[in-house]
Amino acid sequence: MTNTTFRRYTNLAAAIHLLQKRKITLLDPSTWDDRNDAFFMSEYKRRTQSASVLALCFAESHETYHHWRVFSHGSDGVCIEFEKEGLLGSFNRDGSIRHGAMNYTLLKQAKKMADIDVEQLPFLKRWPYGDEAEYRVVHVDPDVSKPFHDVPISLRHVKRITLSPWLASALSDSVKAALKSIDGCSKIKIYRSTLIDNQDWKKLAGRAAPVLPDNP
Repeated sequence: MTNTTFRRYTNLAAAIHLLQKRKITLLDPSTWDDRNDAFFMSEYKRRTQSASVLALCFAESHETYHHWRVFSHGSDGVCIEFEKEGLLGSFNRDGSIRHGAMNYTLLKQAKKMADIDVEQLPFLKRWPYGDEAEYRVVHVDPDVSKPFHDVPISLRHVKRITLSPWLASALSDSVKAALKSIDGCSKIKIYRSTLIDNQDWKKLAGRAAPVLPDNP
């Protein structure tokens, strides 16, 4: 079944910026944790002689511990879920944007590749990262060097916001209220993730069959 949503794992400050400004921001990939990925992006910038290459990443998979831990770890982590087609429409209206799903490749297969099209570099990643199910958006400016690029979006494409599973439950209602108080955000569904502490999951332990004593 085709996935109809994008998930953006980020932090509370970025979420507030997006909701207040109605813009999604692409940033410099040079600080990415995956140095292989950052190198490919820098090589793409160099090979195309571009002044700016900025990027933004989404997940097309369901919520996972990996996504939270790597991209949104800590109590201020946030996952913003978007309606995919609407968001793609926003990107398509910006002529400087390229976007697509990542191509995950085993190293032994990559070694057998013929010459790689330079336009593939921003969308090529090693196979061990495949569970991220990443969809990447790339802004290219051949003339102007800049630290970020904003793309206007509509809040109607924000389906829901999930707060960090590490956020103390006593604080979650206040954070939800603060986000909903932003103009136009009162009806957005906002939840706190229970991924690492879910009461329904814990109840399964009570259904475990008791260990019967050995017959004397």
